[in-house]
Amino acid sequence: MGSLAGKTLFITGASRGIGLAIALRAARDGANIAIAAKSSVPNPKLPGTIHSAAAEIEAAGGKALPIKCDIREEAEVEAAVAATVEAFGGIDILVNNASAIWLAGALDTPMKRFDLMQQVNARGSFLCAQVCLPHLLKAANPHILTLAPPPSLKPKWWAPHTGYTLAKMGMSFVTLGLAAEFGAKGVAVNALWPRTIIATDALNMIPGVPLDRCRKPAIMADAAHAVLTRPAAGFAGHFLIDDEVLREAGITDLSPYAMDPTQSLLPDLFLD
Repeated sequence: MGSLAGKTLFITGASRGIGLAIALRAARDGANIAIAAKSSVPNPKLPGTIHSAAAEIEAAGGKALPIKCDIREEAEVEAAVAATVEAFGGIDILVNNASAIWLAGALDTPMKRFDLMQQVNARGSFLCAQVCLPHLLKAANPHILTLAPPPSLKPKWWAPHTGYTLAKMGMSFVTLGLAAEFGAKGVAVNALWPRTIIATDALNMIPGVPLDRCRKPAIMADAAHAVLTRPAAGFAGHFLIDDEVLREAGITDLSPYAMDPTQSLLPDLFLD
């Protein structure tokens, strides 16, 4: 695999979970990481803040810039991107990791939750790309990687939680559109999604999911690293799955990524 040494990554929602795992993998190469997230003070329900993430990134060998940023707010995203460029001289990679989730049917989805998902997931990904793109277009090997599933219109993925599916597919369609618009200009715009459910702290907020049947965030981090170190030219519009990316990179034994290798794995949403 290649290296992200000296590259600057702007990662949304990187204070914990998959976003932090991606940041730490890049940090081990010596990358610069802008941690754009809302968590600036400790939350008793969800461990991790932009400051604790920054400390971990620095300890792993990277340079960190913790930025309190709500990606629903245009001015905050503009300020966060400007601060990143000022600190590190540019932006090479945008990782759209931030996402809101509410797994409920239409009658059990408050409009406040519905609006939050649409604003963070699809709109937030579009906004971050819009603000980062002028800088990405100047980068040597620019990437936008969004954590979104392959687009699907199958009713089985829509019926149980229309609001969430719309929000995640919105991220997928943003990826599709930006890839078509900017792929020809040398920006690698792609999506990455896990084959199985990933054990994150946020998963504890969803009752009934056995963590021992999940994989660790490290599998998404290693897959993202394999994607982001590829040449950007001619590489756009792909909806990648973590285990397929790793197998293509020569990693065939995926058992170390399992929380408990003796347990069967739970497939993630939106994959047949």
